[in-house]
Amino acid sequence: MIKDIVFDFGGVLIEIDTPQAINCFKALGLTNAEEYLNSYQQIGTFYSLENGDITAEKFIEDLSELCNRKITYEEAKNAWLGFIVRVQTECLDFIQQLRPQHRLSVLSNTNPFLQSWARSKDFTDEEKSLDDYFDNLYLSYKMNCSKPGEEIYRKMLLEGGMKAEEVLFIDDSSRNLEAASRVGINVLQVKNGEDWRKKLSDYLTSHNI
Repeated sequence: MIKDIVFDFGGVLIEIDTPQAINCFKALGLTNAEEYLNSYQQIGTFYSLENGDITAEKFIEDLSELCNRKITYEEAKNAWLGFIVRVQTECLDFIQQLRPQHRLSVLSNTNPFLQSWARSKDFTDEEKSLDDYFDNLYLSYKMNCSKPGEEIYRKMLLEGGMKAEEVLFIDDSSRNLEAASRVGINVLQVKNGEDWRKKLSDYLTSHNI
């Protein structure tokens, strides 16, 4: 029986646009932004930020050096927000119906800039934050590890008191799902921006949950 349903953030709860984000960082002066940014896992100082190896302040210092000019916190935050196309509120509202039979969590490669927005009333038009929808948030920069490494899944299971066979993880990355499967977690793949409500309902029904 599935007791925990865990969702990726970018590409599952929010529709993302990596080329748009790349253009935002290029506008700051990072001419080779495409070498650092990826839909699933970042490179260099961008990776260090998401993996929790450096602070937001250190990232701004690094970005300023890469751009050859002083970058402000708001400039860096707005560039990160360039990933966002829309919040899939229809899906967020739908999963609330799965309570109290299931515990709902997020497991995401993310950073303090994006989460300062997601965990505020600016997240939705209804002034709800990401925290209003989920019981637990497992965020790479707080856990000091990231997908697709198996460590982040094992940490989540341990911290959440979860049993792998009772967890369903939903992500848009096949690499992330393969890693979760190796740990024994059930997986469901969706596409970036997809309305996955029926897919999740069908999964739960077919597995007699």
